[in-house]
Amino acid sequence: MSKPNKTPVDAPNFLKQIIEKDLETGKVKGEVVTRFPPEPNGYLHLGHAKSICLNFGLAQEYQGRCHLRFDDTNPETEETEYVESIQEDVKWLGFDWGVHLYYASDYFEQIYQWAEQLIKDGKAYVDSQSEEEVRKNRGDFTTPGKDSPHRSRSVEENLDLFRRMRAGEFEEGQHILRAKIDMQSPNMNMRDPLLYRIRKAHHHRTGDKWCIYPMYDYAHPLSDAMEHITHSICTLEFQDHRPFYDWCVQNVPVPAEPHQYEFARMNMTYLVMSKRKLLQLVREKLVSGWDDPRMPTISGVRRRGYTPESIRRFAKRIGVAKSESIIEYDILESCVREHLDETAHRAMAVLDPIKVVIENLPEGHKELIETSVHPKNTELGNRSLPFTKEVYIDAADFMENPPDDYFRLSPGKEVRLRNAYVIKCKEVIKDNSGKVVELRCEYDPVTLGGKPTADGRKVKGIVHWVSATDCVDAEVRVYERLFKVADPENVPDGQDFKVNLNANSLKVIKNAKLEKGLQDAKLENRYQFERVGYFCLDSKDSKPGALVFNRVVELASSH
Repeated sequence: MSKPNKTPVDAPNFLKQIIEKDLETGKVKGEVVTRFPPEPNGYLHLGHAKSICLNFGLAQEYQGRCHLRFDDTNPETEETEYVESIQEDVKWLGFDWGVHLYYASDYFEQIYQWAEQLIKDGKAYVDSQSEEEVRKNRGDFTTPGKDSPHRSRSVEENLDLFRRMRAGEFEEGQHILRAKIDMQSPNMNMRDPLLYRIRKAHHHRTGDKWCIYPMYDYAHPLSDAMEHITHSICTLEFQDHRPFYDWCVQNVPVPAEPHQYEFARMNMTYLVMSKRKLLQLVREKLVSGWDDPRMPTISGVRRRGYTPESIRRFAKRIGVAKSESIIEYDILESCVREHLDETAHRAMAVLDPIKVVIENLPEGHKELIETSVHPKNTELGNRSLPFTKEVYIDAADFMENPPDDYFRLSPGKEVRLRNAYVIKCKEVIKDNSGKVVELRCEYDPVTLGGKPTADGRKVKGIVHWVSATDCVDAEVRVYERLFKVADPENVPDGQDFKVNLNANSLKVIKNAKLEKGLQDAKLENRYQFERVGYFCLDSKDSKPGALVFNRVVELASSH
């Protein structure tokens, strides 16, 4: 498994070597043209994000262009909602297709005419076998296929049947159009693959104009050729499809000859990226939706607070390989952490508050303490922290009977409030159940902002805090990984991947106390809650006066 390096470096990308050689030898004349070709039948996930970064990134690097093309050849599963969400995802990742937005459905007429040409050339035929007969006669990896009894139909009969298929005269499953290649081929994809099938379904763009639709494997290479794609990049499962890709390009009078290249799909620990399984989680309400911040969808990680810069950094970090591997989720989290450390506004938030009363401050005392928004980026300016007689610290930063190596607050001991003063615990107040509810303390007025004590005594512990009388209440959602094991799909026979769901993947804190300035928190910003983690506003549920923050990632990996 690939693990994070102590000094991160970007992994190799073999496709860059191919492109550079193609440019050097003149195989590619003019622009490098790539494409990202999703089928609009669901929400994109992190695997798609890698492909987006790869295709658009290569085009940028070699001053070319990348097309966004929707391969909308299956009307039964495609919706305009998905088209819109995919465009939003690509833009969010920082890429722009400019004027090069295309749909396979734009080419339906031309693809149809080329199918007629294949029939005229004796390279395609209408097959009237049932689906079961087609499957049976196709053979398998050890058994050669058998020719269809309809393979020898005349050109005239094939053209007549194909045109009547288009006219809607037949029902679904009555006829299909197949390429006439080789039923004995060791490559199953070359055993007279399907070109067209009858589907009497409403298409999201063409409506009811068509009742026959081209197969993806036929439409895809022709679409690439019409768009003059130079490098058609796809994942390894399409490697065995490449001979048919080349056959289509060579046997149809297309205006260009694109070439297909395959790279290893992205597999990651702690994730399930099967669309079917993600749909199960949504339908069974095991998550709140496709954009649940625990989901590996682009809309999910966006809502979680991951930044496009960190996703692009991750795509470069893991590189592009020809062989399958499993990427550690820690690598993604470290990329997110790196970017947020550079950019996140600093703030203080107390998730499990315990009140501290500073007895040697007068009632109504309020002092504004200035500190930086970011320690290394002075352009972000300063923020003001109201220091008052009553403050909150986190319950985890107090212990009544601590061990010797405990440096946070305890009875008779001192601790420094971050950016403020040293305080000393004088008294512990408990409720009837014995729970600590309040600490009575005194502060040392000469120790503001890290200044030393007058007598030189050392105070090792530093804790975060907020004013108890001048703070903001918020809901904070602490997200963990959705699955509790690295390989969620590895389950015993008879069990379902859902047994590996992490029951503690979401903890909701209703009354967290945040520093006052966060009342004006912005959706586009990320915040480091000092000593706690990185957070952002929830884009769906947070409202002015009823703030909701999501934990993006921990300050350091706990895995």
